[in-house]
Amino acid sequence: MNENRPKTTVVLRCKNNAWVIDRMLAALFSQTYQDFELLVVDSGSTDSTLQTVEQYPHRLIEVAPEDYIPGTVLNQAISQTDTPVVLFVNADCVLATPESLGNLVAAFDDPAVMAAFGRQVVRPEADTWVRRDYEQSFPEKGEAPPWITLSLPVAGMRRSAWEQQAFYTDAWGSEDSHWGVRARERGWKIAYVPDAVAMHSHNYTLKQLYGRRFIEGEADSFIYGGGDTIPKLVGRAVMDIVRDIPVMLRAHDASGLAWVLPRRAVCQWAYYVGRQHGARRQAEGSRDVKHGQQVVLARHESIRGKG
Repeated sequence: MNENRPKTTVVLRCKNNAWVIDRMLAALFSQTYQDFELLVVDSGSTDSTLQTVEQYPHRLIEVAPEDYIPGTVLNQAISQTDTPVVLFVNADCVLATPESLGNLVAAFDDPAVMAAFGRQVVRPEADTWVRRDYEQSFPEKGEAPPWITLSLPVAGMRRSAWEQQAFYTDAWGSEDSHWGVRARERGWKIAYVPDAVAMHSHNYTLKQLYGRRFIEGEADSFIYGGGDTIPKLVGRAVMDIVRDIPVMLRAHDASGLAWVLPRRAVCQWAYYVGRQHGARRQAEGSRDVKHGQQVVLARHESIRGKG
């Protein structure tokens, strides 16, 4: 590799992120670590996203909206890099400190580390339940909980690791979780870097939450195998509701309290439907990911151009 080439590539996926892309890019290009090239993958922006991107040095891959399958797109993007480390920062993920990117890259000083991911903190307007979930998933210190194997909004991996294990394309979502689970099975080390901090969260509507949980359920059927059952659905919903109510009461969040039951019902029903759909696909040997794609994209915030 040319010694003048950057040591890392930042892959940025975007679609209709005009509401945040200026802050995201300003934070990225204000990092103390600047030894990177920017590779932008846009899947059909119709707002001013690409006009903002044009103000910064980058390479661009354009993908038709109907062809956007996360694993496929990531594999395509990485195949067009030649740096030893590939970084991922989502277009709606704003690096929170000037040292965040450098701290993430520093994790690869350990030759055993195959991938690394940073800490996500919520936006100021985050709902109470979102704030609680992020605090549990991305602690300020120590290790991430076992259910977070890899999270791509702010992450990185060795290109050599990707060459051995590309992102899966069997289902539309959870490509990062799938990669992390399979990496663990290989005995690979994935580092959690809590001082690689980025602001990233979503106050999903019930409609958006259904789409998100459907694709997670479908993906989990491929990651862990099998479908779901109604008793398991009910058990998860009850546990979530019992856990949520005290959080809302302590926060004096009357609105959040009122939405606990419908939110958790939608959350668990969508996961159940998605997992059953994934199990049917596996039983039939179907490689068609279009249904999951349609379920999530029909509800995605990008169709409204905001978060």
